[in-house]
Amino acid sequence: MKIRPLADKVLVERLKADAKTAGGIVLPDSAKEKPQRGKVASVGKGKVLDDGTLQKMQVKKGDTVLFTSYAGTEVKIDGKEYLIMSESDIMAVIEK
Repeated sequence: MKIRPLADKVLVERLKADAKTAGGIVLPDSAKEKPQRGKVASVGKGKVLDDGTLQKMQVKKGDTVLFTSYAGTEVKIDGKEYLIMSESDIMAVIEK
């Protein structure tokens, strides 16, 4: 199934949580926090401004992003969990 977000919406696949702390302690699933990083799976065309022009998206498919902790709506597509969020919920693109 293909999903194409509308307007300024972004489909993000959340990255896996770390299984160990920096000190080497293994964390059980119940103690892991949901990561606030993800990989952009799909983006909309952009936001239509008041004057009718289209503001292009700043993120693109494949970008690794950092987003707010309560961003988006969780959805399940073909057995995988994703978040659909506004581009404004994304705080940064992680560049390597």
